Amino acid sequence: MAGNDWINSYLEAILDVGPGIDDAKSSLLLRERGRFSPTRYFVEQVIGFDETDLYRSWVKAAATRSPQERNTRLENMCWRIWNLARQKKQLEGEEAQRMAKRRLERERGRREATADMSEDLSEGEKGDTVSDLSAHGESNRGRLPRISSVETMEAWVSQQKGKRLYIVLISLHGLIRGENMELGRDSDTGGQVKYVVELARALGSMPGVYRVDLLTRQVSSPEVDWSYGEPTEMLPPRNSDVLMDEMGESSGAYIIRIPFGPRDKYVPKELLWPHVPEFVDGSLNHIIQMSKVLGEQIGSGHPVWPVAIHGHYADAGDAAALLSGALNVPMLFTGHSLGRDKLEQLLRQSRLSKDEINKTYKIMRRIEAEELSLDASEIVITSTRQEIEQQWRLYDGFDPVLERKLRARIRRNVSCYGRFMPRMVVIPPGMEFHHIVPHEGDMDGETEGNEDQPTSPDPPIWPEIMRFFTNPRKPMILALARPDPKKNLTTLVEAFGECRPLRELANLTLIMGNRDDVDEMSSTNSSVLLSILKLIDKYDLYGQVAYPKHHKQSDVPDIYRLAAKTKGVFINPAFIE
Repeated sequence: MAGNDWINSYLEAILDVGPGIDDAKSSLLLRERGRFSPTRYFVEQVIGFDETDLYRSWVKAAATRSPQERNTRLENMCWRIWNLARQKKQLEGEEAQRMAKRRLERERGRREATADMSEDLSEGEKGDTVSDLSAHGESNRGRLPRISSVETMEAWVSQQKGKRLYIVLISLHGLIRGENMELGRDSDTGGQVKYVVELARALGSMPGVYRVDLLTRQVSSPEVDWSYGEPTEMLPPRNSDVLMDEMGESSGAYIIRIPFGPRDKYVPKELLWPHVPEFVDGSLNHIIQMSKVLGEQIGSGHPVWPVAIHGHYADAGDAAALLSGALNVPMLFTGHSLGRDKLEQLLRQSRLSKDEINKTYKIMRRIEAEELSLDASEIVITSTRQEIEQQWRLYDGFDPVLERKLRARIRRNVSCYGRFMPRMVVIPPGMEFHHIVPHEGDMDGETEGNEDQPTSPDPPIWPEIMRFFTNPRKPMILALARPDPKKNLTTLVEAFGECRPLRELANLTLIMGNRDDVDEMSSTNSSVLLSILKLIDKYDLYGQVAYPKHHKQSDVPDIYRLAAKTKGVFINPAFIE
């Protein structure tokens, strides 16, 4: 056949071999297939089609003795084989195109899913602009670019200067003031107090933020300092030169104390739940009045409403949800500590029944408030991924997997069919360093002073700690926490007492808040403190463990400095933190 000589030659060679091929000369593959049939091999393996009619024609051609008829059959078969090969190649090409298209679609979808649903997405979303508060995806809001250089930061600051934002923070329980915080005074006055005060102060110093109000409870009681009864307290920025040229009449950060609950009594947070509606009424009145005042100053006569209301802890989240709904203002929420997680821990300890836990901690009311906060919040701010994946997942209103899927659909402008979950954003707590002074020297090599630079006296807190130790020059193991069961201080003392080499090497310092009398402490805190005192006596740790009764917030840097000076270490034995 003209133009197909190589096919003719190939077929001739196969047909000349015939069915009687010597098994000893066949390949391993052919031997494994059984008796070799060249026609079947060519049709099935070379052409790739099990064409019954072609195979039969081939057999007839092989059996034909007339050379002319045989050549005619072979030429006809060559055309059929060529046609089959062309069809196969065409089908293979189409299949390859479909597979390539499918791979591209899968890869594109995988990239989009990775961008929208990766574990690190929440941390990257910290750069959203302040106006990007809604997760509903109904507006064309821009994303804040990552600030990776001083020039970028300066450019971003200049862009925000034209804004005049009003932000409201809420933290109900504990004793809150701007200076000399009594951290550790009780279980309600802990790290959250420091967190919200410094957050308000930092926000008030941000470009584009005109006013920040931190709403809390007014406490006019002889049990506490008079400053907690002041209706308003300004929080001056740490750097007095920050935005001084842009300060307005009512600008800056303020603590606003709203009277609610018992007028002349400081009560724990568990007893404040019935009075939350009273706080909401007082806060609503303040926000409306302040919005009018700001409208006269910066709003051309139009009220300036808060851009967001941020609730801290369950009680404040309950109040923020009500205020958010009344004012139609986006809500943010930070749990700090979550009720369902605490309930699980207390049940594992098997010290109290569920009814006793609820009676003591009002835990079911707290969980109800946290569920409401989840439903009402646009954004939930957490400090770690663990808080999202192991604590918030316990709640009916949140599912980590579904939340990521909904967020991916929102970003693609795909309907979520009415389903909504708040966006979880991981923002680790920061630290302000204005009062941190690098230490010089150590306990064995003190820095020497001179007439120009005399040696400064030791901070007052140092002798208060050192008086506990028989050998104060040993390295210090420092723990700083409230005497609360979840802080796990008893395990630390027990471990120190069990390890003789450690006791010979170091001293243990426990800064456990402030106290005047153990009997006046809450039952939980006093129980932990008494357990620690019993362990000190059990292991005879006198002269090796310090547990001063009082310290100021301003003493904390000096306490850390003392640990560094003794070449010691800091330890946080808490269960979760």
